[in-house]
Amino acid sequence: MNEPVLDIRDLAVDLGGREVLSEVDLQLRPGELVGLIGPNGAGKTTLLRTALGLIPSRRGTVSVHGRAAKQAQGMVGYVPQRHEFAWDFPISVAKAVATGRTHLTGLLGRRTQEDRAAADEAITRVGMDDLRTRPVGELSGGQRQRVLVARALALRPRLLLLDEPFTGIDAPTQELLSGLLTELRDEGVAVLLTTHDLAAATTLCSRLCLLNRTVVADGEPAALADTDIWLRTFGLDRAEQLLRSLGVIS
Repeated sequence: MNEPVLDIRDLAVDLGGREVLSEVDLQLRPGELVGLIGPNGAGKTTLLRTALGLIPSRRGTVSVHGRAAKQAQGMVGYVPQRHEFAWDFPISVAKAVATGRTHLTGLLGRRTQEDRAAADEAITRVGMDDLRTRPVGELSGGQRQRVLVARALALRPRLLLLDEPFTGIDAPTQELLSGLLTELRDEGVAVLLTTHDLAAATTLCSRLCLLNRTVVADGEPAALADTDIWLRTFGLDRAEQLLRSLGVIS
């Protein structure tokens, strides 16, 4: 079997003096599309940011393509939640997407023909060719999400991390992104996304990783029908709601 693109072992992370993640083990291999599922405060965003090398761990290891996370930032595409981007900054779609190459070019580096080609290719893949000169502040929520995805794809990454990519977007954008993520998976990219949309996750993802400060369960959606798994992840009320949406209980 292929070596993991993302390899997390015995990870523990503290924030503000509080343990946020503990004993987390998670591996992603080329061509896997994995949904990271858990309640608010479960540590999902912290796990992504630790995998990016942005948050230090107290214990454990995180490697990307065999390198420490901090040394592999130029190899990982990251789509943050939309509120984390400065949409009021006076910049066009094309220039915003080009900033996805900053890890490779540096803040003041001259962009090469390859940099421009990668950004153009990413804009095309998210269906934004006709809006490349539009200021990002004038975009709709779905268009902004496409820009963030294109910005991550401009790196041509082999690992793509997405934080709530389907939240608050229109149906056409959700359909486009779902199709794009499936294409990337088929191209051998390893994709890890957090989402609260369980129906979309079970349709789109080959694996689900249920997280509540630690990995509660990890497997194919059909293999996660045990009610106790969802109770330990979400608590009684929310678990029942999710299991009904999956048709596990009536």
